Amino acid sequence: MKGVILAGGTGSRMYPCTKVTNKHLLPVYNKPMIYYPLKTFIDAGIKEILIVSGPGHSGHFVNLLGSGREFGVKLSYEIQDEAGGIAQAIGLAENFTDKEPFAVILGDNIFEDSIKEDVKNFGYSMINQKKCKIFLKEVGLKAAKRFGIAVVEGDKIIYVEEKPENPKSNLAMTGLYMFDSSVFEIIKNLRPSARGELEVTDTIAEYVKYRNCFYTIMNGFWSDAGTFESMNRASNLVRAKEMIEDDYWSDNDDFAETFKFPSKEDNPSDIIEKLSQLSKKQSEILDYISKKK
Repeated sequence: MKGVILAGGTGSRMYPCTKVTNKHLLPVYNKPMIYYPLKTFIDAGIKEILIVSGPGHSGHFVNLLGSGREFGVKLSYEIQDEAGGIAQAIGLAENFTDKEPFAVILGDNIFEDSIKEDVKNFGYSMINQKKCKIFLKEVGLKAAKRFGIAVVEGDKIIYVEEKPENPKSNLAMTGLYMFDSSVFEIIKNLRPSARGELEVTDTIAEYVKYRNCFYTIMNGFWSDAGTFESMNRASNLVRAKEMIEDDYWSDNDDFAETFKFPSKEDNPSDIIEKLSQLSKKQSEILDYISKKK
């Protein structure tokens, strides 16, 4: 199976940082953001990968990733000339996929789970069947309003909706999909949404209509990194996973040197802030101890 990483868009929510480079090249903890979806594909055994980016900073991807030889893969590049939506960007991969099933990941999505078995099983099940597969994650109903959601029945998705006001499900559609080649005809027949884009949710809805949309629910952490807040959250998740023991205790030493306990001279907001910092550090230490056990 081939893979497609979508790394277009203007990154307007992350100005002014994105005035100088593409959002997907900003750092998440200790690596450029694009490394994480790339690793998801590499770990799944995907060796041919297309990166779709906008025209503004496309050369930066080539400078960073080159041919892919450093990662043991073959990289290709495609330009999305305008902000036409995720579905339009997927449509640019038609020649690259050569009528074979393929996986798509949004370039600002970070996953802990492996999709190796999903890739293998999707390929085996494609004989004489049109289908797609969507990766879902359980979230709170309040958070579900920010994502596309899916309603499932058995092993199939029976309903999808983009950013619903009243979610019918708490299963959020993450930025990871698998499609057969019929997706390109579906995209060609889509109408732009109210915001003038071709929506991936509308694409998926066509598979749902014919009960050809399947799913996997992710268990590990998942985060997008498309805003400063979500990028910070993603950095903390990666940091917690990758820190070695020496790094961990050095961080605690720094905290001990700089943290000041509340005093009666502090105003209430300072007291609350200090107690919040202490509570967070306590949680980190207890989590570390539980993992060591």
